[in-house]
Amino acid sequence: MDKNLRKAVIAGNWKMNKTPAETTALINELKPLVENADCDIIVCVPYINLNAAIDAAKGSLIKVGAQNCHWEKSGAFTGEVSALMLSDIGIEYVIIGHSERRTYFGDTDLTVNKRTKAAIEKGLTVILCVGEYLEQREQGITFEVVRSQLKIALMGISEADLDKVIIAYEPVWAIGTGKTATAAEANEVNCAIRSLIAEMYSKENADKIVIQYGGSMNAKNADELLSEYDVDGGLIGGASLIAADFAAIIKAASK
Repeated sequence: MDKNLRKAVIAGNWKMNKTPAETTALINELKPLVENADCDIIVCVPYINLNAAIDAAKGSLIKVGAQNCHWEKSGAFTGEVSALMLSDIGIEYVIIGHSERRTYFGDTDLTVNKRTKAAIEKGLTVILCVGEYLEQREQGITFEVVRSQLKIALMGISEADLDKVIIAYEPVWAIGTGKTATAAEANEVNCAIRSLIAEMYSKENADKIVIQYGGSMNAKNADELLSEYDVDGGLIGGASLIAADFAAIIKAASK
């Protein structure tokens, strides 16, 4: 990462883990470990834990995010939560387009675009996920897949709106599998994403946009991954549920 151009962002995606009481305990354990961090820190927790996370994170460097939002402000959408609801309780970030949402819950590139626009409209910063499946990597179409996902996801997103977007490259084959793209592989795709942003917007926008890597980043490999020029942080799954491991990644991003 180039700290002269971009500040690293480490975001934890807790997925469907932790109760409100466990959320409070984990954040309280994490706070003293990251009080001198030189990167942005976000924990994206289940909806039911958002208020507990906000309360626990007060006075610390830790920001709170959600894991998804709907594109409508309200309506007959059982089980969904709107960007308005999130912003109203003080949420600053939201993950959109995670591969688990695409794979298990029917999110498409078009609905990712709609969710992204709705979140930005309500002042949320979007952590926008893109990434290929193993068979797509083996077919040699990683760049085409990622470019297509991004082009559709960013339709109607202005240059000014782009300031509210963080991109997370998450190869699906490396999420929760213990497999990790090599540092060079991660940087290669992140570099291609940055080139696409320059093509769609401008070099200035490309230089300043944060592009994370997600996919089994952990305390052991964080230093190597984050040493790459175009890897500006991480979207962390399992390791974000262990305070010491998450803090180690944050320390690596703070160098």
